[in-house]
Amino acid sequence: MIEFSKLSPVNIALLYKSHDKNDPRLGAHVKTNIERYGESEIIIIGVPTDEGVRRNKGRIGSRFAPSEIRRAFYRLTLSEQIEKLGILDLGDIIAQETLEQTHEELENLVSKLLADRKTVIVLGGGNDISYPNCVAMNRVFGKNFGVFNIDKHYDVRKMARRNSGTPYRMLLDEEKISPDLFYELASEGFANSRAYKKYLETLGVHIIELDELRKNKMSQFVNSILENLHAEAIFWGFDMDAVRASDAPGVSAPSPTGLFSEEIIELAAVAGKDARSKVLEITEVNPRFDVDNRTSKLAAIMIYEFLNNIEVRHA
Repeated sequence: MIEFSKLSPVNIALLYKSHDKNDPRLGAHVKTNIERYGESEIIIIGVPTDEGVRRNKGRIGSRFAPSEIRRAFYRLTLSEQIEKLGILDLGDIIAQETLEQTHEELENLVSKLLADRKTVIVLGGGNDISYPNCVAMNRVFGKNFGVFNIDKHYDVRKMARRNSGTPYRMLLDEEKISPDLFYELASEGFANSRAYKKYLETLGVHIIELDELRKNKMSQFVNSILENLHAEAIFWGFDMDAVRASDAPGVSAPSPTGLFSEEIIELAAVAGKDARSKVLEITEVNPRFDVDNRTSKLAAIMIYEFLNNIEVRHA
């Protein structure tokens, strides 16, 4: 059973409703009543913590992201496709005394949701949450699931305490994910050490840097990977610092280079089209440093396009 007492309900003020009956918005469609759980295909949960970012000496503020992403998401227009989906927002994981305890709560919740055949959208928070989310995938699917880390950084730091830079190192070292089913997408050489690249290459992890993605027509290239991916399920981790700061200024580690907003939206749409996609995770949005809520809005549109492309699952 899901322990709903360990969740903080969604702030109803975030559920935007249009005054124009001809212009319905997502805030009027998405449910927040836990009694709608059984009929819901899509579950949204937030993880408002940036302790992992603080431990990694990043700029804190991602704990505010779940609310700001929701604020932008629920103002978006309700499409015909999304209207077909039962979507339930369960609210936020309540941050525990330690990051490890918060991760344990998230892992248990996501495991239950996946076992109940839900598709889960997780709003971080720092990128450290990729660890409990993938451990949850492992609990349900074993190691037979694909992992896509869309990120400027590899996040395989070897450190004493877990943080936003360690999730995939922990997952690989603990053999919770398969190296041959793990893809590092949109990384950039200047942001990653040679030692960590060698570590990944030795294991057989697929490293596809940003320039290679662009040379090969991004969506076609990723679709070709998916066509040859022998996995039961897929985890998608979108770290928003993969996007250049001009398009996404509100992140934990901004950079003048990176994906354009249209490119990361395109990747989110590709994820939505694959019936095996079980977890969509968005991390490192930092509203404290955002400009005109640009980054939260971009994250919201990514979720929108992910959901708007799920129709193929019912074909």
